[in-house]
Amino acid sequence: MDKRPFNAFAMAQAQFDRVADALGLDQATKDLLRYPMREYHFSLPVRMDDGTVRVFRGFRVQHNDARGPAKGGIRFHPQETADTVRALAMWMTWKAAVANLPLGGGKGGVICEPHNLSMSEQQNICRAYVRQVARDIGPLRDVPAPDVMTSGQHMLWMLDEYEQIHGGRYPGVITGKPVGMGGSVGRTEATGYGLVFTLREALKELEIRPQDTIAAVQGFGNVAQYAIELYHQIGGRAVAVSCWDQEDQQPNTFRRKDGIDLTELRKITDRFGGIDKSKALGLGYERLPGEAWIEQEVDLLMPCALENSITEENVSKISKRVKLIAEGANGPTTPEADHVFRERGIFVIPDFLANAGGVTCSYLEQVQSNMNYYWEKDEVLGKLDVMMTSAFIGVSDMARKRSLSMRDAAYTIAVARVAQACKDRGWV
Repeated sequence: MDKRPFNAFAMAQAQFDRVADALGLDQATKDLLRYPMREYHFSLPVRMDDGTVRVFRGFRVQHNDARGPAKGGIRFHPQETADTVRALAMWMTWKAAVANLPLGGGKGGVICEPHNLSMSEQQNICRAYVRQVARDIGPLRDVPAPDVMTSGQHMLWMLDEYEQIHGGRYPGVITGKPVGMGGSVGRTEATGYGLVFTLREALKELEIRPQDTIAAVQGFGNVAQYAIELYHQIGGRAVAVSCWDQEDQQPNTFRRKDGIDLTELRKITDRFGGIDKSKALGLGYERLPGEAWIEQEVDLLMPCALENSITEENVSKISKRVKLIAEGANGPTTPEADHVFRERGIFVIPDFLANAGGVTCSYLEQVQSNMNYYWEKDEVLGKLDVMMTSAFIGVSDMARKRSLSMRDAAYTIAVARVAQACKDRGWV
């Protein structure tokens, strides 16, 4: 049977349509929220180290800004598409709303392979990108941040270019900056820690002690590493992680049944989250196929890599032991797989609730940058814990009162808040 290729935006729209119908939204509001309010596509001519010029494609999508400035990362990825960016921008709108932040949703991307680019070439891409969007982003308009394969260094180059163009200092235009250059302490840990704050609350609800659980994690980038770090601190044990192997151009899963040692794995991991396979084998890890993370006999799964990771093709491989899935990635589960979760009674912390720690701490960084005043780490992480816990309890209460799944409850809260903001502004 011929199958259409996965389209993240079609999936995001289908998720929205279901909730919009359940909420009884009028047609104008549906039409407004099904599509981005505005989007920018541009070519980026970039001078390479060998003197040649290569032209890259870039995107910036602002899905909705009724509740505040658009907010969302910029990712560098060789398989980036406009539809993926549209979907991620829409999900950012719901993520900011479910966390009750005064922000809208946006996203950006460049089609490129950072593994094959020098830092000088990446800097040139960053500056070329900002030259294209400098009139359309800003502290009160649209605030970018790091995402897949971008970092605080990339953000600082973008900030510098923006400030050179506008002739001033605007630290609040971009978040995820290096600490000491307007960045917030705690931002690096925020998405992974936020995931575990919601996981902690879910385990309380299920009456399961963290120390009685083991987990498998997809990904070993920033989100996964800090999720594992805090998960270990509250008593859990991760036994498997997956990562991309640049040399073989395929993912690997590394497993150690008595539990991974996060410190030793970090020492053999590159800046893109790739684990050195020969060193891992020398440390006693088993090397398994990339999708093996999903098949492990564990209590928890944490997909913390890319979208479309759990599908109708592989959902049947999930062990009967799995009780909870915490979605650290954006859009990791297709609707078909989500249906299976419901049938099996697996508790799911949906992506735009589970990984809202990143945008929540980005908001805290934005506030600090705009005030030119900075909080200590304990204060930032304390605020993050309170905000993530509050968001989880709100979604959980809604799910229980209306007999909804956590995903549908989160969507219901988020879409209702954004729709009301559009109505209050007189847009619909």
